[in-house]
Amino acid sequence: MIEVKTAEEIELMRESALIVSKTLGMLASEVKPGVSTLELDKMAESFIRDHGAEPGFLGLYDFPNTLCMSPNDQVVHGFPTKDPLKEGDIISIDCGAKKNGFYGDHAYTFKVGEVSKEIEQLLEVTKKSLYLGIKEFKLGNRVGDVGFAIQNYCESFGYGVVRELVGHGLGRKMHEDPEMPNYGKRGRGKKFVDGMVVAIEPMINMGTHRIKHHRDGWTITTRDNMPSAHFEHDVALVDGKPELLSTFAYIYEALGIESDEEDAFRKNLLVL
Repeated sequence: MIEVKTAEEIELMRESALIVSKTLGMLASEVKPGVSTLELDKMAESFIRDHGAEPGFLGLYDFPNTLCMSPNDQVVHGFPTKDPLKEGDIISIDCGAKKNGFYGDHAYTFKVGEVSKEIEQLLEVTKKSLYLGIKEFKLGNRVGDVGFAIQNYCESFGYGVVRELVGHGLGRKMHEDPEMPNYGKRGRGKKFVDGMVVAIEPMINMGTHRIKHHRDGWTITTRDNMPSAHFEHDVALVDGKPELLSTFAYIYEALGIESDEEDAFRKNLLVL
């Protein structure tokens, strides 16, 4: 059952989402060779609590950490470890925060130093597919329209679109209806209505779409051990159009990146 949010609830959700965005922005300048993901996890927990929120993942389904840290061939749900990041790695950092009873849930795949041109393209295509999917989250469309846009674009580059893991509705629970697959057919699935809030999150593999679930019950890697990329935004349907609640702007500010990719999905530009 889809939980439609009021305008007031969407604003509370925006607050939670932006705490996650600011956390990722804080981490952006810390992601570098020699730093362990466990160190980053501790920074994130302190930052979230200092901003009046609770880590959204810590203890959720018994997950033991604040961040899901998934390097290289790990798709999602990786544990932070003491192992240092290395030059040329990529790492998906997925973060959640809960404030005022609502969750924010948001992810970005970072480069560790310089990466190959092939990996650079994987990251660029995956991130662009996120915005192509968001564009289809509008009144009158259906879940399949978002999935089709993501799948069609990524597969045109020969990439594998993960099937078993999907985006989701978001609200007082971390995972609500509807499920938001990154593949599908136009005109299929649940219809979008104003007040819906979803987390759209392409998980795209350089090689096969097939994945492997590890015995720890959390870690998921690509079947062929090739790299995987993951980007995620929280999006509300407001007046028939998609509106971003999260932002990569804090990450871009930290990394000195200029981008207008979010402008079409914002009611007001952020003042940083």
